[in-house]
Amino acid sequence: QVPLVESGGGLVQSGGSLRLACAASGFPFSMHSMSWYRQTPGKERELVATITEGGVATYYADSVKGRFTIARDNAEMSLFLQMNSLKPEDTAMYTCYARRDTDYGAPFEYWGRGTLVAVSA
Repeated sequence: QVPLVESGGGLVQSGGSLRLACAASGFPFSMHSMSWYRQTPGKERELVATITEGGVATYYADSVKGRFTIARDNAEMSLFLQMNSLKPEDTAMYTCYARRDTDYGAPFEYWGRGTLVAVSA
């Protein structure tokens, strides 16, 4: 059973929008902060956005602030990323990540396999 499965990627023109989704299973989703990362070949993985367990607080990379919105539905065990005003530099593999810190050792972590977003000029 794959704990995180992304969907919603695709090819879109510059200025367009996409909505990514990440379906979680097999772990206590509401107890984990959730993030979207992205990576392109030859570059380090970049944190795009994070949302806390209850969805109250969010963080965005400067490069996407004002254009992307992260959200979660704990009842449906789902994470979302609404991406507007897409630019060619947003082209990457987008992966969702779950994290739960502990007081006694390594955190619980889960990674998805990613969904590809391609933005044409």
